[in-house]
Amino acid sequence: MNIQPALHRTRFRSKAVAGLTALLLPLAALVGLATPAEAAASATATYAKVSDWGTGFEGKWTVKNTGTTSLSSWTVEWDFPSGTAVTSGWDADITGSANHWTAKNKSWNGTLAPGASVSFGFNGSGTGAPSNCKLNGASCDGGPSVPGDNPPSAPGTPTASNITNTAVTLSWTAATDDKGIKNYDVLRDGAKVATVTGTTYTNTGLTAGTNYSYTVQARDTIDQTGPVSGARAVRTTGGGGTDPGPGGKVKLGYFTEWGVYGRNFHVKNLDTSGSASKITHINYAFGNVTGGKCTIGDSYADYEKAYTADQSVDGVADTWDQPLRGSFNQLRKLKAKYPHIKVLWSFGGWTWSGGFGQAAQNPAAFAQSCYDLVEDPRWADVFDGIDLDWEYPNACGLTCDTSGPAAFKNMVQAMRAKFGSNYLVTAATTADASPGGKIEKTDYAGASQYLDWINVMTYDFFGAFAAQGPTAPHSPLTSYPGIPQAGFNSADAIAKFKAQGVPANKLLLGIGFYGRGWTGVTQDAPGGSATGAAPGTYEAGIEDYKVLKNTCPPTGTIAGTAYAKCGSNWWSYDTPATIATKTAWAKQQGLGGAFFWDFTGDTANGELVTAVKNGIG
Repeated sequence: MNIQPALHRTRFRSKAVAGLTALLLPLAALVGLATPAEAAASATATYAKVSDWGTGFEGKWTVKNTGTTSLSSWTVEWDFPSGTAVTSGWDADITGSANHWTAKNKSWNGTLAPGASVSFGFNGSGTGAPSNCKLNGASCDGGPSVPGDNPPSAPGTPTASNITNTAVTLSWTAATDDKGIKNYDVLRDGAKVATVTGTTYTNTGLTAGTNYSYTVQARDTIDQTGPVSGARAVRTTGGGGTDPGPGGKVKLGYFTEWGVYGRNFHVKNLDTSGSASKITHINYAFGNVTGGKCTIGDSYADYEKAYTADQSVDGVADTWDQPLRGSFNQLRKLKAKYPHIKVLWSFGGWTWSGGFGQAAQNPAAFAQSCYDLVEDPRWADVFDGIDLDWEYPNACGLTCDTSGPAAFKNMVQAMRAKFGSNYLVTAATTADASPGGKIEKTDYAGASQYLDWINVMTYDFFGAFAAQGPTAPHSPLTSYPGIPQAGFNSADAIAKFKAQGVPANKLLLGIGFYGRGWTGVTQDAPGGSATGAAPGTYEAGIEDYKVLKNTCPPTGTIAGTAYAKCGSNWWSYDTPATIATKTAWAKQQGLGGAFFWDFTGDTANGELVTAVKNGIG
């Protein structure tokens, strides 16, 4: 019997098709071009890629009058490689013929005084860069040669070192440019804080215990800026706040990507419920594991879904052309409002753990793929680490794995080597402490030296996946007389991990924000027979706490967990009172904190999150 069967893993994929009004670009003859002699040394046109969302991008041209007399009109021409095209534009009349594009000033922005400049922009598809640039028939760089001066490339994502209460040193790999790099702009939380000529910078005067996000942008010899680098998240040391840090306690909740569909649960709910102020970490579930790589789980929910103002954390609606939308952008906004929160991207889960076996064959390549995805420049600042939810290494879950007892340790060792010490690397693991059970199948102690903590899934021990019963609490804290399976309880699981050599402060106790239930039950006390799974809102045999507290209040407790019999239905679930008992036990055991699955099961005012916060401290 699998002790953690499928839980809330169904994805409701009723995607909306985003409406996009594209500018249809007519083919037109070029008119009114100035002669090369007229423009050769009097104006420049520079290009910058403002943003890039993978399948498209936003580009911007800036025309500057570098001469001594006024410029009465301007026309910029360039070529894109096949597969790259302009789809819409503004502040210029843009036309296209095959791969050649022409932009002519509007009636109101054609005149430029000496030293003045004007910009126009466009959205494009594809990934190519412009070439063969001409301004009024001459070179865009004001010289005699064509093509003009291309913008620099993006520098490498900065690394952070020497982090103190008030300072951090950043380093990055150099950008490239056809005419040479002049300097770099260092941006902190999107605002420029310095311009430097080298590839390192020490930012001082910071606040202790505070989260920052850094990017770098190169400038070429005529001050063209290229695209920004990937973002590096940094938290200064010291400070108070609610970040656990050394000796602190983790209070972590799972946010499920599919909750935005039928459950209508969004990142904003973490704010309105009061939960965001009471947690320290969020696990975003799930990314997929397939083909030996980390991959996107649900692109629409993750970064495509457009949020209206009333759905958004900050009350600002998404626009159709912004580079990042969906839950990722909402998490970014939540972190801006609650800087103490760290977000980890969790990969695998019950449904998607089948890919870990292949990934374990080349841990370094797998770690690289995960790093590349987590550090995608579109959302690198959103995530503070990675969580691996492999159910189960060298054992059976939805599928069976035969990778061997060292596979998991080798995988997390590669993750730590790739992500480094500035990222969190964690894992969700089995809680099967039965003799010869899943905990014994893997070298979790060896793996723990590379992990910040382990989420021990101390729930789903029993449920209506055994349709005839016997009824039993799905998340017992301790054993009890008549428990259906020895070793299926939280205390035994934690004890077995400790005995293996996993430090207590790297173990988190798992709490379910839902109940499991049977129907056809005649006995009030645990141990009764049943005929099948009790009806549930989304899945038979499972129901949220927020529903059960009203429809089937507890009638008793067993092994630190509440149970209830209503008619012929029998449920077990945690309440604020049982969470208080469990968290007190976790503190007595010296555990690193607690985590829960998942936010959607809680009440609108976050009763259970409050209980976790009050209990763990």
